[in-house]
Amino acid sequence: MIVAVVVTRHRVELLSTSLKAIAGQTRPPDHLILVDNGPDQPAAEVLAACPLPSTYLPSQRNLGGAGGFALGMLHALAMGAEWVWLGDDDGRPADEHVLATLLAEAASRGLAAVSPVVVNIDDPDRLAFPLRRGLTWKRDRGELGVDFLPGIASLFNGALFRASTLDVVGVPDYRLFFRGDEVEIHRRLVRSGLPFGTSLRVAYAHPDGSAEFKPMLGGRLHAQDPADDVKRYYTYRNRGYLLSQPGLRKLGLLEVFRFGLYFLVTRRDPRAFARWLRLVRQGRAERFFRR
Repeated sequence: MIVAVVVTRHRVELLSTSLKAIAGQTRPPDHLILVDNGPDQPAAEVLAACPLPSTYLPSQRNLGGAGGFALGMLHALAMGAEWVWLGDDDGRPADEHVLATLLAEAASRGLAAVSPVVVNIDDPDRLAFPLRRGLTWKRDRGELGVDFLPGIASLFNGALFRASTLDVVGVPDYRLFFRGDEVEIHRRLVRSGLPFGTSLRVAYAHPDGSAEFKPMLGGRLHAQDPADDVKRYYTYRNRGYLLSQPGLRKLGLLEVFRFGLYFLVTRRDPRAFARWLRLVRQGRAERFFRR
């Protein structure tokens, strides 16, 4: 049984488009779980219009992306799911063959998890998020190849997990709330030794997120700097926690160099760099207070 898990909050129009694309797959999910983090503006009517068998899980407390996916994934496992397919409310499968292709890729390659390539919803030839390969950053879909990218995956935008994989890597850490939760699951997947990757034959369309990544040194380095203060708080705090974890600790010194260069040289804003350092230390100390 394949169970799709979608997390939403106050975005019913985007959610409606997303659910139509999920239901329109040539191999549709057997069940759909919708976790609604904003029941004060409920998405129940949107779900009712979806032809798939479904479960509506409203949360009176905003669990964020991390908690929402954790709740939905555990509910899917409790239902007996053999596969769990994850999606956010502002993205959607780019065509009707995505799930069938991911299943075929997982079977033929023996994968524990597989994701589609995440493309810009307004320009499918561009990536929704830049992808670092060594010291270079890729922004166009064609730069990645045409077949398969091992060891790299975007896990909350169309990724398909075997249930047995979640036994090993677990579900997202609710404390992260949002931002960094996907990186944390990716870290666990890498350390588990389980095979996973991205199928470049199918895509998941998502709003462009590349504007947050500010290039430096001719594009050799980037610094993530969200425009929204709330996003900035969670991004930097959670990044501090992540860089203190096994598998990511070696990136710590590079991170200080990158953001020091960005804030002190590119932006010439030492106060912003001091705030970044403070939030990173807060994350390292696991002080996960809500903003």
